[in-house]
Amino acid sequence: MKPPPCYIGLEQARAVLAEMGVELTQRQMKRAADRDAHGNRKLPFFVCPIEGTLKIERGALVAVFQQLQNEAQDNLNNRD
Repeated sequence: MKPPPCYIGLEQARAVLAEMGVELTQRQMKRAADRDAHGNRKLPFFVCPIEGTLKIERGALVAVFQQLQNEAQDNLNNRD
């Protein structure tokens, strides 16, 4: 059975990334969560309708980095 989603805030997301070896400052984390000029975010954060704060699903955050790692590995393998 799949575990229920676990929604975390900016600081908790920063801690999750630090556990994975991705050390970000508070400012870098905030920039990844803020919308760009086109209204897009670098990471899939959303505004919690109850608290009004930015949240992200923990599994989605980890999955983004795993996907990027897989793509980097594929690019390296395809280079040969």
